[in-house]
Amino acid sequence: MDLQLLARFNAARSGRKPAILVTEIGSGAQRLVAPSDIADADPLAAELRARLRSGKSGLIALEGGGQAFLTVSVPPPRIVLIGAVHISQALVPMARIAGFDVTVIDPRTAFATSERFPDGTLLAEWPSDVLEQLSLDPYTALAALTHDPKIDDVPLTAALSAGCFYVGALGSRKTHGKRRERLQEAGVTPAAFEAIDAPIGADIGAASPAEIAVAVLANIIAALRKGPELKGEGGRP
Repeated sequence: MDLQLLARFNAARSGRKPAILVTEIGSGAQRLVAPSDIADADPLAAELRARLRSGKSGLIALEGGGQAFLTVSVPPPRIVLIGAVHISQALVPMARIAGFDVTVIDPRTAFATSERFPDGTLLAEWPSDVLEQLSLDPYTALAALTHDPKIDDVPLTAALSAGCFYVGALGSRKTHGKRRERLQEAGVTPAAFEAIDAPIGADIGAASPAEIAVAVLANIIAALRKGPELKGEGGRP
């Protein structure tokens, strides 16, 4: 194996950057592919994009004969919840069962307690103070659940800028209309704002916090598995 390719592949993995190592079985020729490298003219374009979505490595047949092995590395999907609220209490264990890493952020120490969130990663901090260390990316979903603009608006803006694969916000249509005004004043474009899932969650008639948590998780999974292709760093999927 080309040691330079291996170093680049390992750097992508450690930096939460998706990449695919393509190895032709017959010749041993290799290339490293990032999402931004995939051109429509690439004969493997459809397969490469599908593998970035599924995260599964495997052997494929090549046009004209031969085979190639695709070694796929994608970051583990994660969910960042803004607000240590009742919905988050129900959502954390369900999301972990579904295979997501979960982080809950809330500066309100009356809510952000280890008793309420014994099994999740809890940060009792202002989102603006900790988002940089979390490094939001296209394999991160963010749901703002506090109803408080002072807490929710900064992470929503950051998630849209980072290209998170899902961005959702709790609140009525009236609340979301006011949110639109604030975020656009903060520099969010109308097109970017439309990416926010609000009112949050699948339309299943959810009423209780646990039911709303189910609705939110359903839309997160749909965005990850059925949404537009992942674009990699800096581009919303």
